[in-house]
Amino acid sequence: MRQSAALLLFCLASAEISIQATSPGFVDFDRRAKAGERLNVVFFGGSLTWGANASDPQISSWRAVVAQRLEVEYPKGRFKFWDASLGGAGALVGVFRLERDVLRRKPDLVFIDFAVADGIADLNPEEIAAHEAIVSRIVQSGHAAVVQLVLPYKRDVMRGNTDGMKGRDVVIDTARRYHLGLGDAMVLCQEFVKVGRVTAAQLWPFESNFPGDKAHDLFADAAWRAFMEAIQSKRVCSLPPKIRYADTYMTTARVRFSSLGPAPAGWRVGLPNPIGASFDMSMSRWLDDEVIASNKREITRKDKSKQTVTTNTAPLRVRFNGSIIMLLGESTPKSVNYRAYLDGKLVEHKGSDDKEVVYEFDAGASGKALKGNTYHFQTIADGLDITKDHILEIYPIFFGDAEQELRLESICVAGGKAAVYPVAQ
Repeated sequence: MRQSAALLLFCLASAEISIQATSPGFVDFDRRAKAGERLNVVFFGGSLTWGANASDPQISSWRAVVAQRLEVEYPKGRFKFWDASLGGAGALVGVFRLERDVLRRKPDLVFIDFAVADGIADLNPEEIAAHEAIVSRIVQSGHAAVVQLVLPYKRDVMRGNTDGMKGRDVVIDTARRYHLGLGDAMVLCQEFVKVGRVTAAQLWPFESNFPGDKAHDLFADAAWRAFMEAIQSKRVCSLPPKIRYADTYMTTARVRFSSLGPAPAGWRVGLPNPIGASFDMSMSRWLDDEVIASNKREITRKDKSKQTVTTNTAPLRVRFNGSIIMLLGESTPKSVNYRAYLDGKLVEHKGSDDKEVVYEFDAGASGKALKGNTYHFQTIADGLDITKDHILEIYPIFFGDAEQELRLESICVAGGKAAVYPVAQ
């Protein structure tokens, strides 16, 4: 019995050593970069990561500056830099982008920025859980070293302190528990403003949200310091004994509607628009295809002339298992509202004022507000029973004579089996 127990302890210890040995370390990245290996570096975040309001986001954004510093620091290094920044999209969207936009790149180093998009002053429970799941799943992949960033808006810097910023505290705590590199650009900007080395107006010369080049330089400084400090301290990204927040997003699925069989009547499979309200919101970068419903379509007559006809649109149906369900697609100025039925019951939710109960979802809200094409991400329901499968039906609501549409790429589910199945349309 004692021999068996000793053998079990040895096996567990060996397994732990094995896990630690294959976990991504900053020293290992440093060694490989100096040796001239091919390395993938992914920048995963929102519009600040893209470089909104930088004079040239490909050159003067913090992302671009960090890439330039890596090339200078490692002249033999052969880097491939991947921009995975979708403006305005926080960790809740990010967790469903993780496989497509990050992990499939086989990253060796990942810079993560979601604190601003999720709200530095506070985070809701779903965003917190999604953020930790992103970190945990990258570390679990066993390949990438991770640097977590805290990037501020002007109002955050003008506060002069970080008191009560619960969202920032959560992000920093997660970085420490997973032994990530941590770059706090908020504190760095506050310190520079406080001692008079720069003014907030110089950092944000255009508006309060997106900074100019001087701020991007400070963001890059915070990222670079975090990276170098992680190397010097020989930090190895590793999993804590258990995750701290809900494990809902440790199991997710993002399934394209086009993969579930023929589109129902009135729907067609098409490509996302290549032009967005901004470059980081060009959905041709983030969606593979879409199923598109329209109230009108153009047909070719026998004499080869074109004619626009009104279409009849059937509901879009899927079967799934999970505790939470979302839709990901494209929002355009022509996008319409839609109704969702879950297991035959009309889904209701709170309106934008968080008070009024509404029975429709507005796919065109962001497209109309930004006067261009962007993404549509909508939570349909949460807290669902995972012991059984559910049926979701989507009904576009067309009205009037103007051309209208509904564009959806995928159904996103988390929790339970996190599975999606086709149903007869």
